[in-house]
Amino acid sequence: MPSISKAPKGVKLDLYLISDADIPYEQDVLRNPYSTAPWLRYLEHKYESSIHERVFIYERACRDLGRSYKLWKAYLDLRRSHLEGVNPARFPHEYSKVNNCFERALVLLNKMPRIWLDYLQFLMKQGRITETRRAFDQALRALPITQHSRIWPLYLEFAKSVKGPSAVCIYKRYLQYRPQDIEDFIDLLISMNYYAEAVKQYIVMLNTPKFVSKNGKSPFNLWTEMTDLLVRHAKDIEIDFQKDNRKSDINTEGIIRSGIEKFSDQRGKLWVNLAMYKIAIGDFEAARDVFEEGITSVMTVRDFTMIFDSYAEFEESVIAKLMERAAEGSTSDLDAELDLRMMRFEQLMDRRPFLLNDVLLRQDPSNVLEWEKRVGLWSGNKAQVVQTYTDAIATINPKKAAIGLFYKLWTNFAKFYEKASDLRQARIIFERGVRVPFRSANELADLYIEWAEMELRNDNFENAMNIMSKATNGPKKSNIDFFDETLTPQQRLHKSMKLWSFYVDLVESVGTIDETKKVYDRIFELKIATPLTIVNCANFLEENKYYEESFKVYERGIDQFSYPVAFEIWNLYLTKAMKRKLSVERLRDLFEQALEKCPAEFSKSLFLLYGELEETRGFARNAMQVYDRATTSVADKDRPEMFKFFIKKTASMYGLQATRPIYERAVDSLPDNEARELCLDFAETERKLGEIDRARAVYEHGSQFADPRLHPKYWDRWQEFEVRHGNEDTFKEMLRIKRSVQAQYNTDVNFIAAQTVARNRAGGTTTSFTPATTTALPFTEGGDENPGPIDLMEAVEVQNEDEINIDEGAFDDFEDEDRMLIE
Repeated sequence: MPSISKAPKGVKLDLYLISDADIPYEQDVLRNPYSTAPWLRYLEHKYESSIHERVFIYERACRDLGRSYKLWKAYLDLRRSHLEGVNPARFPHEYSKVNNCFERALVLLNKMPRIWLDYLQFLMKQGRITETRRAFDQALRALPITQHSRIWPLYLEFAKSVKGPSAVCIYKRYLQYRPQDIEDFIDLLISMNYYAEAVKQYIVMLNTPKFVSKNGKSPFNLWTEMTDLLVRHAKDIEIDFQKDNRKSDINTEGIIRSGIEKFSDQRGKLWVNLAMYKIAIGDFEAARDVFEEGITSVMTVRDFTMIFDSYAEFEESVIAKLMERAAEGSTSDLDAELDLRMMRFEQLMDRRPFLLNDVLLRQDPSNVLEWEKRVGLWSGNKAQVVQTYTDAIATINPKKAAIGLFYKLWTNFAKFYEKASDLRQARIIFERGVRVPFRSANELADLYIEWAEMELRNDNFENAMNIMSKATNGPKKSNIDFFDETLTPQQRLHKSMKLWSFYVDLVESVGTIDETKKVYDRIFELKIATPLTIVNCANFLEENKYYEESFKVYERGIDQFSYPVAFEIWNLYLTKAMKRKLSVERLRDLFEQALEKCPAEFSKSLFLLYGELEETRGFARNAMQVYDRATTSVADKDRPEMFKFFIKKTASMYGLQATRPIYERAVDSLPDNEARELCLDFAETERKLGEIDRARAVYEHGSQFADPRLHPKYWDRWQEFEVRHGNEDTFKEMLRIKRSVQAQYNTDVNFIAAQTVARNRAGGTTTSFTPATTTALPFTEGGDENPGPIDLMEAVEVQNEDEINIDEGAFDDFEDEDRMLIE
């Protein structure tokens, strides 16, 4: 390796490096010694010269222009490139020379980060750790803090390469500059097996309230990583402190327990981690205590399952180890320990349903269903069953018992004693239960009913009657609203219809008629009777021959309820009254009262019943008057049927001729569709009477409602009539009317719209609808309505001229058809 050295002072050994070609550049430099341009031109001239000549010029230039960054940068790059590929271990002296050049440059250029970076990279290449670390420190001290971001990445790379305590010190200094990169420091510590220090850094990070992970980790994720580190490397952490001859200041158990309090939704995992930590340090009994504490304190089934499965796995592993040792050589102590572990494991598995039930009850102590399940778990232990019922009753808040029915718990508790033939204790339980402020009055009513049913099962009918009497006892005049939640269930109980229904059924079964009537009267006084109560009471009185009183019950029900309920009661009342054959005048008064306030949609059946009364026990004239009233009083949808019924009755009583005025009034008052059908019947009636001209006039009148293309049935009937009873002139007149009606519908916007929609559907197209200018389409022959409104003006515009201009041969086809029919 050639050496590059300066000539000693006072000795001009390097003047030989100046050739004759260099003299102009030397003179230029002498003329402008403090300008960089002459030196750069001189260096460019010597670009192909030897390294010695170039160094000679660079040294002179940098000595005269010591603050020139451009000259120093070029010079240092030259010296570094000259050592490219040279082993620093074999030629340390040459590297030292370049280091000295960097040191001389940084005396005046210590604010230039590029020079520092080149120097630091050059030092890292040489493997001089101490000198490199000191150089990094000097760079950080020399540069302003805004330039530190250029130094630290290289410094951290150096720290990762050297590792050990130096790396720890470097990173700790770096965290003062950028605390948010503490996660990188933790990763480095873990990679170097510095677990104790890593845990400390985790603690620092988690104790910083405003810390935000640059990797997007939540506080729980960081906590989990720390606890996993504590558990996996518990012994290594202890060893780290032992190496430093100091006691561990990391309270692992305290850390994990604080996490259990802080992260309530992850308690299962943290309890398992704490137990695993105890196992890792070899404290198995403490691990069992942790598992037991965990499964008896968690609040969710997920956490319980996680802890219990880990607990069972731990016990199985311990048993497996003991069995392996026993296989190698059995001893009495080993066998005893193995039996103890097996017994503990079996007991743990037997406790699982109870422990799981405890978890659910910790979630909601007022969960009635879970308390009932717990009773089922103790089904073979009577003492525990009683204790469970007692605990449940003492724990459950009646107002918060949303899952399950609280009264069932009291009922089942009493039935437990009933099965044991201890009715005295069962009655005591019921007496205590009816004083509980349940969530609703219905629950209290159900409890009273269960109490009474228990007495009935044991043939204590008098006790059952007394219980229900006590339950329904209330003020004579009560304005209490049964659904008023501001009052206690006990205050509202006397208005429970469920309770009264059971009471009245009980009295009907085992009581007297007078007692039953009193119960019904009390129900009516409280104004809580339902339609079913009205019917039951009336039937009861009727069965016991109290007919007039049963009719009064119906009347009370009619006064209490409005339509449509009143209509059903009237139906029953009138049917029973007619069956009882009350006087006709009284029945007429009842029917008039029923029809007075009856809505039109319910009046049809009452009119028919009224008419039946007049037919069977009154006068035919009165029956006809009733039916006549019905045709104007019933709902529109029932009027056609009512007219037909009226016509049928009139014809049977007074003959066909008497039906003419009814037909005429029906045709005038009914809508077109119904009037058209009725015209056919009217015409047929006239034909039967031999009134051919009147029948023809009826057909002619009804033709205005029948479009030939939509209602061909009407015209077929008329044509058949003319064939049988008409002549050529009347037939032609019929055809003329048919053409006239068809022409009328041809110019009718509604008809045009209907035809357009039909044609578009047949062709697979659709018609757009405009809500502002729409109308309903007429009925088709089959009685189906068109599905929606259409734009009428659009429909009119799409018609062809032949359909609109009736003066240009519109009837040619019809005339041909007429001639064929006449012939």
